[in-house]
Amino acid sequence: MLEEAGIRVIAVSDASGSIWNRNGIDVQALATHVDGTGAVQHFDGGVPIESDTLLTLDVDLLVPAAIEGVINAANADRVRAAVVVEGANGPTTTEADQVLADRGVLVVPDILANAGGVVVSYFEWVQANQAYWWSETDVESRLSERMASAWNDVLTEATRRDVSLRTAATCLAVQRVAEAHRQRGLYP
Repeated sequence: MLEEAGIRVIAVSDASGSIWNRNGIDVQALATHVDGTGAVQHFDGGVPIESDTLLTLDVDLLVPAAIEGVINAANADRVRAAVVVEGANGPTTTEADQVLADRGVLVVPDILANAGGVVVSYFEWVQANQAYWWSETDVESRLSERMASAWNDVLTEATRRDVSLRTAATCLAVQRVAEAHRQRGLYP
């Protein structure tokens, strides 16, 4: 999706290793390679690099999307990305989060950045309960609307409170659960 949006992807990793190509990786060719081999390792369109090196490349956007705690106190000061979008659950430790914040790195927290899967699971539940199936276009449109709304809510809260996006997302989550509890009472 990043490539489709016009973003040049220069590094990718998985459990087998990491690859880099300063001119950009052909993501479709890489996907075909991974389908055939099960790993990014040995992909002809990139050179192998250490996984920790991938996290510290001079890039605009870093998307840790697989493993918890990969950005931590030992490497956070070397992360050079201006924006970190957490695609995994908990890829940034609390200590690293503070280091990144102190350096002015924008971190889009996992609770917001990777919520799309949970939202689509909810859509599936709604459809099953209604015995009515939405088209892929309907699902994508509804997802886009929900994610944009969540982004705007979190950004507004972060600005209003002068806090990080993670703190704002957490504040909104607690506020919404408390309000639901106040309105509905304790759920059985």
